[in-house]
Amino acid sequence: MFTLNADRCSLRALEPSDLELLYFWENDPEVWRVTSCGSPVSRERIAQFIVEQNYDIFASKQMRLVVEVDGAAVGTVDIIDFDPLNLRFGVGVLIYDGSHRRCGYAHSAIEAIKRYGVDALGVKQIWANVAADNDASIALFEGCGFVRCGHRRDWIRRGAQFVDEYEYQFIGW
Repeated sequence: MFTLNADRCSLRALEPSDLELLYFWENDPEVWRVTSCGSPVSRERIAQFIVEQNYDIFASKQMRLVVEVDGAAVGTVDIIDFDPLNLRFGVGVLIYDGSHRRCGYAHSAIEAIKRYGVDALGVKQIWANVAADNDASIALFEGCGFVRCGHRRDWIRRGAQFVDEYEYQFIGW
């Protein structure tokens, strides 16, 4: 099994046994608020997604890893839009339960992904998009050395309201 060790957690590849957990997390409307997903996802689609994750990141251009603490899944971290030509990818992280937030797991996961990106994939930069009202994620990415490089006004719709989005970038060491 593919595993990345981090100082406070470990990151491992998706397994078929993650189906029910991902189904629960992906269908929580509170999670939709930060993932830009706005509709339920079927078990069948999640099962297909898990199978697709077994492919090479160079083919799929994405990778989801499970964040584990003491053998228990507490969240996920995603590499998205991997661009091997321009040596970059986007990253997103979810620590699902509030009792696991602000424990350093997301920070540890992002740092492990940064190392993986440079050491295994040879990327020069990593980017993240964060809603302007997501103070925890802003603090997380800034604490991991990401610099705000863009500001999209009224970018994310939440009901009848719109929220700005910030773009963050981490460029090499």
